[in-house]
Amino acid sequence: MKPTILMAPKMPASLVARLQQSYELLGPIERPTADALPTGAAEARVLLTVGGWRTDAALMQALPKLGLVACYGTGIEGVDQAHAKASGILLSNGGDANADAVAEFAVGLMLASVRQIGKGDRFIRSGRWTGTAIERMPIVPGLAGRRLGIYGLGSIGTRIATLAKVFGMEIGYHNRSRRPDLPYHYEDSLVGLAAWSEVLMVAVRASAETRHAVNAPVLQALGPKGHLVNISRGLAVDEAALCEALETGTIAGAGLDVFEHEPNVPDRLKAIDNVVLTPHIAAMADSAQLAQQELLMRNLDAFFAGQPLPSGVPL
Repeated sequence: MKPTILMAPKMPASLVARLQQSYELLGPIERPTADALPTGAAEARVLLTVGGWRTDAALMQALPKLGLVACYGTGIEGVDQAHAKASGILLSNGGDANADAVAEFAVGLMLASVRQIGKGDRFIRSGRWTGTAIERMPIVPGLAGRRLGIYGLGSIGTRIATLAKVFGMEIGYHNRSRRPDLPYHYEDSLVGLAAWSEVLMVAVRASAETRHAVNAPVLQALGPKGHLVNISRGLAVDEAALCEALETGTIAGAGLDVFEHEPNVPDRLKAIDNVVLTPHIAAMADSAQLAQQELLMRNLDAFFAGQPLPSGVPL
């Protein structure tokens, strides 16, 4: 008999087809809760989910044969890791499989915000471009020579730094600890990094420690010529403080691919003109999706063979 896997959220059709070849696949489920499990879920050896979905102790306890929580993508913030560890349940994620795609998208958002690409699009669509100097959009600074501060210099953050260097940007960062293997400017506080930066890039993991880390004092330090870009998790940014900063000119603009309560985006944020909004699509490149699927299948093969997980998360 095929081993049973429970798929919590709906996954790409190509991945579902591959999983069905080797496993008895259950799901998707409407809610990731113990009282919303399909018939046969008690046989599930693996729970396939995403970091933004809650995988709490009650859900894991309702799956008595569960041995692995496999997160599609890099996020793991929704998993009760203490319970998993205490119960001997393994945890895996997408490692750095989507890092290149997310990094290039992050640079795209930075360009869109700093160079006002979205405003340019709206300028033409509204019929305001008449070809006269009076109607031309304001001149803005480019990226060359500007300071990019990266909050979270992991796999994605380091790739963003590499791409930004091509634009001639100066790179700084803030981590829990300094990266002596990298030549970039280090700030020991997020406020300090914001004050140093002209663009502040959020690439940090979601955790209780990083919730609303980008708050009013950080945005104040970034200043009226500064731009914020977030391709991390929405909870890392205080959205009310960000709206206030954008509305009052405390910062110049922002590019956001993630939001605190997805898919709900505050109407207040939608109404602001100097922000570029995209629906959590930074990893939606075919190369990244294929790499994530390959890594997931390798993790499953390793788990059922009793071998170390290629991208296991230490608990």
